[in-house]
Amino acid sequence: MSDIGVAVIGFGLAGRVFHAPFVHAVPGLRLEAIVQRRGDEAAKAYPETRILRSVEEALADPSVQLIVVGTPNETHFTLAKQALEAGKHVVIDKPFAATSAEALELIDLAKSRNLVLAPYHNRRWDGDFLTVRKLVDQKAVGRLVTFESHFDRFRPLPREATWKESGNAANGMLFDLGPHLVDQTLALFGAPQAITASVRKDRDLTEIEDAFDITLHYPRLLAHCRASMLACDAAPRFLLHGTHGSFKKYGLDPQEPALLGGAKVPRMGDAKVWLNEPESEWGVLTVAPNPADPTTLTRTPVRTETGDYRNYYANVRDAINDKAKLAVQPEDAYRVIKLLEMARESSAQARTLAVSF
Repeated sequence: MSDIGVAVIGFGLAGRVFHAPFVHAVPGLRLEAIVQRRGDEAAKAYPETRILRSVEEALADPSVQLIVVGTPNETHFTLAKQALEAGKHVVIDKPFAATSAEALELIDLAKSRNLVLAPYHNRRWDGDFLTVRKLVDQKAVGRLVTFESHFDRFRPLPREATWKESGNAANGMLFDLGPHLVDQTLALFGAPQAITASVRKDRDLTEIEDAFDITLHYPRLLAHCRASMLACDAAPRFLLHGTHGSFKKYGLDPQEPALLGGAKVPRMGDAKVWLNEPESEWGVLTVAPNPADPTTLTRTPVRTETGDYRNYYANVRDAINDKAKLAVQPEDAYRVIKLLEMARESSAQARTLAVSF
């Protein structure tokens, strides 16, 4: 079976860190082209890959079967629609779309053309999330009663000359980090019954929503998704409380910082593992072996599962080749966008909303 030609549109953070390295590392995918309108960073990083200066070149290229949209948020819908109309399979970086209506339009278009439309919810392949999923499945803390997922930063002043700080509704923390946190929660627990949210502008100077607290209500379980740009001392990445104990994990999956530091992603199938987290970063499981004696606790470091974004693209490859079901369905991304819209509505109305898709 011939390799699938891939064109990555955009070579900012998304294309440079999250897409091109992993496409390049997965057998069966061929990094055919990168669309970079200006500059030579892509050519230096991938000298054997063709560098295109316009999206139209990629869409018209018969050697390209898969388009990866890694451009500013507000362009995702338009570029994905153009790619689908050109007969290309599509991966869309988060957010999948700026509105749930746009998401449904893309889903319908992909179905009508029998094309793969894959949301880039890569954080399902984070090592810490894989660890949490394993602990939840094992009921390691007993019956889970509260689940907290944080993605915090400390940027008290807006960054200059970046679209990420502009006031478009597709930008801001809610649509930047919210898709990751909400998607992971839905992957663990399914659709919630209700949502309560606070979506805010906490910094003194900001055009974007720079903080949010979203609570998803499940039977006998509350799942909290939180992010802030004013977290100088970050909260745990994950915090689980249950009837038998708790699990606490600090720090982020190491793949992004490794790439930002210049690490190279090995070709999938090579002996080298990508990428184990050091033991010093492992989370801790604290339980009471005897619930009748809650003051006697055991604390056990839990090895972090190996995260690997290559597996995302391997699954997309297999879905295009009709060898596997797409792991992250476009309907998953629609539900995420719908919940983010409802989070804004809940915040504006200061009330809990029943969830219906």
